[in-house]
Amino acid sequence: MKRLDALASSHRLDAGQRAALAALLDCLATDPTAPTTVVQPEEAVDVHLADSLVALELDVVRTATVVADLGAGAGLPGLALAVALPAARVVLVESVGRKGAFMRRCIARMGLENAEVVVARAESWEAGLHACDVVTARALAPLNVLVEYAAPLLREGGALVAWKGRRDPAEEADGRAAAGRLGLELEEVRPVAPFPAAEARHLVVVRKIGPTPAGFPRRAGMARKRPLR
Repeated sequence: MKRLDALASSHRLDAGQRAALAALLDCLATDPTAPTTVVQPEEAVDVHLADSLVALELDVVRTATVVADLGAGAGLPGLALAVALPAARVVLVESVGRKGAFMRRCIARMGLENAEVVVARAESWEAGLHACDVVTARALAPLNVLVEYAAPLLREGGALVAWKGRRDPAEEADGRAAAGRLGLELEEVRPVAPFPAAEARHLVVVRKIGPTPAGFPRRAGMARKRPLR
């Protein structure tokens, strides 16, 4: 596929990495349990792979050694980043067991040795506390909720990277408020253009600058039910 060739070239991925991305596209296209409506390779190469790999524009992503992808679903962006960052450990955190099973099948088909699946809610993943350089989240929750999910998992100096569409001042204000309460600060909202048809795409970077306060993470579900504003 020419588009996959171009994408691999633009991110300086070698033949083995390109083959792993092709295997992921094949998983999405052929597994009837794939948890996404975008499964045809001609569309998925942009909507899923290019959109995931655009995070490599960020220094904090390129240098990460431990990445946690929250609400990983079909494995995006986590699996694509695991291919591009072979020296990093990428943990796909997903609370739905059937989605976790799908991602494990993809990992096996892709031949990845640096990716693993944890079937758990972000708030309940105790092994991840203070362990992550980067937490990623794509199409998961409002920014203030993502900040609360990420804060206990990040090491100081690490960052949440959230995929967002058109900028929403109210959402960003709530995100800043949540960050201020949890030892983080909103560092950057970067416009990105992962593929020609993409519109109003942004990566929101929220940096951890201090310790997580006592009482966090709250019990599962509270971040959504009673979000920090």
